[in-house]
Amino acid sequence: MKRLLLSAVLLMSYIGISAQDMMIKDSTKVVVEQPTDDKFRVVTNRFWDNWFVFGNVGAHLFSGDYSSAGDFSDRISPDLFVGVGKWFTPTIGAKIQFGGFESKGFSKEQNVWNVGSPLKTDDGTTYWKTKIKWWDLSANVMFNLSRMFKGYEGLNSDKLKNQFILSAGIGTLHHFDTGGPQLNEWSGHLELQYSRFFTKEKKWSLDAKLHGIFYQTNFDDIVIKENYKKEGSHWWDTNVGLSVGVTYYFNKRGWERCTTAENIIYDIVPVPAPIVEKCPEYKTMTFYIFYPNNYSGRNDAPIVKDAEVNAIDYLAGGIFTQKKFEDNEAVASRIADNRPLNNLATTDVQTEKAIAANAIDGTVRGYELASSPISLSMNPEDMKAFEEKAGYYYAPVYDGQKAWYYRIDNETKGQRLLNAENYKENESYGLNGRNGLQLIKQNMKLEEGTQLFSFADVYAALEGNTGYISQYADAEAVKELQKIFSEGNILHIQAEGLATSQDNYIGEDAENVGINRNKTLSFNRAMSAIEWLKGNPNVKVSDDKYSINALAEPIGKVDDKSTQGLNAKLNRCVKVQIQYIIK
Repeated sequence: MKRLLLSAVLLMSYIGISAQDMMIKDSTKVVVEQPTDDKFRVVTNRFWDNWFVFGNVGAHLFSGDYSSAGDFSDRISPDLFVGVGKWFTPTIGAKIQFGGFESKGFSKEQNVWNVGSPLKTDDGTTYWKTKIKWWDLSANVMFNLSRMFKGYEGLNSDKLKNQFILSAGIGTLHHFDTGGPQLNEWSGHLELQYSRFFTKEKKWSLDAKLHGIFYQTNFDDIVIKENYKKEGSHWWDTNVGLSVGVTYYFNKRGWERCTTAENIIYDIVPVPAPIVEKCPEYKTMTFYIFYPNNYSGRNDAPIVKDAEVNAIDYLAGGIFTQKKFEDNEAVASRIADNRPLNNLATTDVQTEKAIAANAIDGTVRGYELASSPISLSMNPEDMKAFEEKAGYYYAPVYDGQKAWYYRIDNETKGQRLLNAENYKENESYGLNGRNGLQLIKQNMKLEEGTQLFSFADVYAALEGNTGYISQYADAEAVKELQKIFSEGNILHIQAEGLATSQDNYIGEDAENVGINRNKTLSFNRAMSAIEWLKGNPNVKVSDDKYSINALAEPIGKVDDKSTQGLNAKLNRCVKVQIQYIIK
């Protein structure tokens, strides 16, 4: 008995040490870019991004110790400024500015800047007009007031085309005149700038600037520069001016946003393999969720008052566009007269669980479940047959004269279509149902030892294996999954999103715009899977056991121009891995 107890203690110690050692050695830190709508949070860019150059011309009014001696017009001089700068964040930047080149005023003493004949005021005092030549080089800190209060508008946004920028800095000023003395001194700069951008790319801006340059009081009186506060002098001599100009902003002009998702962890620690035969059995199961082209899975559509919105329910049992025409009589009238329907009012149809039979049985529902595509025909006979069962006419999502032909989320529905056939489902491989598992095994890389289930299997196990979804789930697989979720101990759930390299944007910087769009799609798709599992009462897992594995390049290369080919569909997905113990 003593030997047995000692062996047990040693064995447990070995298991603890080995497991701890494995946890330390194999622990991986996943670096994640997480898009967010937080308008006050961005990712800073590299050093050579967000640079700009500018130039402006105008005029200024000089105010010195004897400015009141002559006419207002005698103190106005032209301005010219050029410079270069960089925005470090949307609200904070810096610039170096060079400009000048003369200021006109009056002097009580004779000096090298006197011009013309002396003049006398009414009290008999003699003054000389002066023309002071100078150039100034300054460094300024900039604050974008518009973004500071309203937040960053985002890449290629129509918002904030009018911006106000405050800058302040310090410079070195050099006086020069032919044959005269030279004097260098410090200058202070304060400027309020209004910039108007005319395109959403914000490459160019037309600027209006109100600026002040402040000098030591001896600016216009170098003869007594050692006495900075002589009787009657000011603390500062100033140039106050107004100028107009342009600014050109180099690529990269904006910033991407990032955040850490709520209740999501990014330190992923692999589960140690079983060490002794009688330990609990560690297993991994995997399933994929496949998405239609450009449907991110964000839970923002369809929006029906007091109805739950669920992207996963749409994939499991949604119909066509999840939109319907509001006025059945108007549709029937136009169909009878062979008139177009595209300007009739539509409304959303709420998503619902795919577990119950209803009036539209016989209609293809859900994405990539059946062997037939989800898109429905817009011919009158099919529309009438559906209305007789459901009580309404289904409607495509229209953007002007262009139809998407299936439900998309609000974030992407404004995008212009290049080819309508790419946005109408014309082929199905059944990838979300049990019949698509063989294609997944042939085309997707699976970890050794993982057990593969279909999305339909998992949905039926968690929501119920009845109604519409039961046609596409495997009954035995559903029972096994129900046992895992009810009796097993789930250690970790990880989702990994993927989008295709296909993108329909053809404007400026199309490649980067497409990459950023697809990165956002991949994250949103993974997040929709996590939110569905977290919200299901049959998945009894604490929030700290979920994670999103954000790939550095979550984009699958697809050479096929069609968005409906097998390669394209396989790369629009979420891969979900669940690690668990069966005792």
